[in-house]
Amino acid sequence: QVQLVESGGGLVQAGGSLRLSCAASGSFKTIGRMAWYRQTPRKQRELVAHIFSDGSFNYADSAKGRFTISRDNAKNTVYLQMNSLKPEDTAVYTCNADVRIQFTFANYWGQGTQVTVSS
Repeated sequence: QVQLVESGGGLVQAGGSLRLSCAASGSFKTIGRMAWYRQTPRKQRELVAHIFSDGSFNYADSAKGRFTISRDNAKNTVYLQMNSLKPEDTAVYTCNADVRIQFTFANYWGQGTQVTVSS
């Protein structure tokens, strides 16, 4: 059983920063792509950023220049450093990962962490 556990969400004022973490635990061989998504009641879930095992990454346009995704493969953890936060960044942020169990990869989701940015 693989679990993704997020932490680091909370309430912050506009212009502030938060750092989200997502740690994978359980029995698995390796982790491929790791990603952060976010969702609000009014919007569909959207990809914020993702990072591959070789360190390559991509960002949504809304995240470019403000957010930084990174990973620590030794700790099976992905991070999202969010700076210059705006009220429109308010959402539930959820971690997603492709995890190799035996010979194939399976996709897993965390439970989500709330980020609220006040104006």
